Amino acid sequence: MNLFAVDIGGSSIKYGLYGEDGLRHKGSFKTPDTYPLMKEELFRVLSEMKKETEISGAAFSAPGTVDSERGYIGGLSAVSYIHHFNIREDLENFLGVPVTIENDANCAALAELYEGAAQDVNDVLFMVIGSGIGGAVIMDRKLYKGRNLFGGEFGYMLLAENDSLSSLGSPVQMARRYSEETGELVEGSEVFLRAEEGDPIAIKHVESLIDGLARGIFNLSCTFNPDRFVIGGGISRREDLIPSLLERTKWYLAGKGAEGLEVNLVPCAFRSDANLIGAAIHFRESRK
Repeated sequence: MNLFAVDIGGSSIKYGLYGEDGLRHKGSFKTPDTYPLMKEELFRVLSEMKKETEISGAAFSAPGTVDSERGYIGGLSAVSYIHHFNIREDLENFLGVPVTIENDANCAALAELYEGAAQDVNDVLFMVIGSGIGGAVIMDRKLYKGRNLFGGEFGYMLLAENDSLSSLGSPVQMARRYSEETGELVEGSEVFLRAEEGDPIAIKHVESLIDGLARGIFNLSCTFNPDRFVIGGGISRREDLIPSLLERTKWYLAGKGAEGLEVNLVPCAFRSDANLIGAAIHFRESRK
């Protein structure tokens, strides 16, 4: 089975051909300004792929509250035109192949579950750390999406008064707070670098970030007690991230008398390809 895998993002739309040899023929194009333009570009790419091999379907990863069964994307995202209509049916009619759609964080989690860092466990929490905090819940090796499709929306968790996990645990928000305090406009990676060089303000903000993430992991550990946490997002490339999070989380566990709760925390195996691989896996598994 060869699948046209597509990841819809706010700045670019990535694609690839997923089959027995994994993901190949990867590419991307800038996210178009309108839905008709996006469809035309997708049709062009799919037509090129069909010249090489038979395509069994198109597997989409998308932002927002995705109702996979209805083919409907609720909520809001940076790609406003994909929401609040039966996009799956429309894409099937336009592209001429069967289509499936799943939330991007759920797709990344499926990639880790079937081919990545969670292949050997049953219950997993997947946390995506970026401009906010997204995630997915895997129970007994199946996605748990919840009654209103909010399963895995860890970023809404309140940690301190009105501060959510997304506000306290996002490197983007950390960089914003550092920039406001120093008057310099910097990105999260620069804040980490300055902290390593001994900048006391940067150290304060990095420690606050780690503390916020650890509190979220502590709360989720006590709630779900999963076999494993898988951490995704660009920050997961940092070699010091997992040790720092584990140390701080264990400090909270000890302080609350929950030392017997084991936390298994690992970085994701897939990064930029995770959503494409997971979208294809979702198509494959939903058709069984």
